Amino acid sequence: MSETLLDVKGMSCPLPILRANRSLRSMAAGEKLRVLATDRAAIADFKAFCQETGHALVAMSEEAGVLSFVIRRRADPPEAS
Repeated sequence: MSETLLDVKGMSCPLPILRANRSLRSMAAGEKLRVLATDRAAIADFKAFCQETGHALVAMSEEAGVLSFVIRRRADPPEAS
């Protein structure tokens, strides 16, 4: 599966979460989004975001002050008939 890259370096809360949410909405279930951020608040924000939305926070790392989050998009709930 492909991995989409979202660069939100230099943006402050809540922009990284809002941009990630917008990207995830246009992705298929199971696809991965890698988010690059520099806002330290993004660590707690992305953990909470994934917990609340059902997306999976697959990996998180930091290198040279840049935080990297890999999020796997959740499956859409079945539609009610």
